[in-house]
Amino acid sequence: MGKKHISRRQFLQDGGCAALGSLTFLSSVLNLGAIATAAARPHIISTPGDYKAMVCILLSGGWDSHNILVPTDTENYNHYAASRGGLALLKNATPAQLLDLDYDDNGKTYGVHAAMPQVRNMFNNEHLSFLSNIGTLIEPIANVTEYNAGIKKLPLGLYSHSDQIMHWQTSVPQSRSAVGVAGRIADLLNDMNTIPEVSFNISLSGKNRFQAGNETTEFSLSRSTTAANIGFTPFPSFWSDQGYKTSIRNQAIGSMMEQEYSNIFQQTLGNLGKNSIDSIEKFRVAMANVTPLTTPFSTSGLSQDLLKIAELISVRSFLGTSRQVFFVNYGGWDHHDNLLGNMNTMLPVVSAALNEFNNALTELGVHNNVVTFTISDFARTLTSNGNGTDHAWGSNQMIMGGPIQGKQVFGEYPSLALTNNPLNVSNRGRMIPTTSVDEMFAELALWFGVSPNDLSYVLPNICNFYSTSCPADPPTGYMPIGMFN
Repeated sequence: MGKKHISRRQFLQDGGCAALGSLTFLSSVLNLGAIATAAARPHIISTPGDYKAMVCILLSGGWDSHNILVPTDTENYNHYAASRGGLALLKNATPAQLLDLDYDDNGKTYGVHAAMPQVRNMFNNEHLSFLSNIGTLIEPIANVTEYNAGIKKLPLGLYSHSDQIMHWQTSVPQSRSAVGVAGRIADLLNDMNTIPEVSFNISLSGKNRFQAGNETTEFSLSRSTTAANIGFTPFPSFWSDQGYKTSIRNQAIGSMMEQEYSNIFQQTLGNLGKNSIDSIEKFRVAMANVTPLTTPFSTSGLSQDLLKIAELISVRSFLGTSRQVFFVNYGGWDHHDNLLGNMNTMLPVVSAALNEFNNALTELGVHNNVVTFTISDFARTLTSNGNGTDHAWGSNQMIMGGPIQGKQVFGEYPSLALTNNPLNVSNRGRMIPTTSVDEMFAELALWFGVSPNDLSYVLPNICNFYSTSCPADPPTGYMPIGMFN
């Protein structure tokens, strides 16, 4: 029998019933009705020049974001200093420990850690904003009374690294889901890209939940990948029959991958292998056409990862992509010890890398087409454990790019007082988030081209935070309304 090609939409339509016998499928598909609805709905077809990309930077370990974005007005700084004790960054210190932001929200002012001068400059130049007190939520929790009464659902494994990293990537904190936000976006919008062998999602950090879809698999490569070394290791060039042996090897692997198998798992593995080989060839051609950037990049791993992403964006026409999602993990933020020293070492890496990437996007002429954002497991306790901090909840994150409204602090920055604070759920200083992960991702999804009616597939809890019938009223406001088209 010949091969039967099944389209993405046909798979979604047929898969709802077929999935009933599959525990794995049921564990990853939360709403079969949403899939059927999404399958029946027409999707956007890209037009020439219509390119958008998002870049997710996971700061794994849970970064101490209350020492990233610090209140500097007298009342709120005094709460901060009293709660943080010996971990507080000092105002007016020499050398500086805080860099003031050119921002005043009705008397509330802020500074950033002095190790992040590029972030301060990008904020002041309207290229970057902060999302304050954001975290994983199933539904809004108004205060500590609701939290303690148990009348609201809480994320599974609330202070667990593995659970919270997962929930940030899947935005389904009531379940240990195998499918991520970018994966579900790719399931819906993959038709916008013209070369099916090229994955919608590209990872510089291997397998991840964020980019895993019901149909979509991320394509992984490393910062050292080039056209010369991508794919199978070549036979030695000094072999006289190198080309012949390479051809025979590739034909044998291709034949094995294309074989029709009666066992569904063997067939699935074969299909994945064949798709990977096809993808490698497309990337090999694209990367052979990379033109070196004039923007200098630092030697840190994060900078080099972002350089590779910039190079891939530069050859997007060879990859046939109108939409791309990139993923990078920069870990090591679990600072139970030596918090101040570790932050002084690691924050300059983040600040420099973001600035370099921002400059490279400007050089490539796509600054207005790319949004970069950070995520992390959780914030950390306001109080010290002696020389570090422990696991908390609501955190501050950064979002950068031409499409966003820069020079803003979005969301509700909480009081950092330990007592009489309706958002503090412990004497250590753990804040209930006032902005959900869903709200942040909803604006990105709408900007990317996801229909408001499809948001509940991408973000199953979004209706607890946002009315999808009113897309003109964005969830957080970091994306101008005119961008939702």
